[in-house]
Amino acid sequence: MWGLFRRNNIYSGPYVDLHLERLQNKGRTVLFGIFLHNTNVHVGECDLRLDMNEEMYYAGNIGYRIYEPYRGNRYAYYACRILLDLAKRKYGMHEIYISCSPENIPSKKTIEKLGFAFIAHCDVPSDHWLYKRGEKNKNIYKLIL
Repeated sequence: MWGLFRRNNIYSGPYVDLHLERLQNKGRTVLFGIFLHNTNVHVGECDLRLDMNEEMYYAGNIGYRIYEPYRGNRYAYYACRILLDLAKRKYGMHEIYISCSPENIPSKKTIEKLGFAFIAHCDVPSDHWLYKRGEKNKNIYKLIL
């Protein structure tokens, strides 16, 4: 495992810390702020979705967003390393799906660096919330923990 350390709802890694912000969907989605390690510098947000169903197939178990001024520093990668550790050790998950839009090259590189395997390119159903916000195609990846 990758050095998961928890203190006051903060999960720390060597470069970033995840601050637990809230639970959604009856506790099935865990939302975090991403902060530079041991600082109050908020660089992004991420979430871990504990369920796997058709909706989550297109969205994935992990979502992340790094704020524009902080992109290019591998903060999403470091945050995902903590999320993967949490998924396995705290939530007992054995496989994780993640997706990205085909044109999102930085996200694709992050996903591949994390060791996910590409499994499919697919069209998002028109009634899915991703489609409604303009995301009509997804590359789907899977990682066995």
